Amino acid sequence: MKDRIKNLIRYELFIVVGVLMTIGTLIKLIGFYDFSSDWFWFIAGVGLVVEGLISLSKQQKFDKKYKIIERE
Repeated sequence: MKDRIKNLIRYELFIVVGVLMTIGTLIKLIGFYDFSSDWFWFIAGVGLVVEGLISLSKQQKFDKKYKIIERE
């Protein structure tokens, strides 16, 4: 149960980053507010970090569960 909650929180953060980028792009395209596109790069970077953390944690769980034996 505890792992499910952690995974849900991680994915929710990734979804929130995507929604922020989408809404920000729409606001800028409509002309409602003009801000630097550097903010989009910042948000994209946060999204990549979150995705990397999710991938790393899944890989670590896999490595703990299964042992890889190489054939000679």
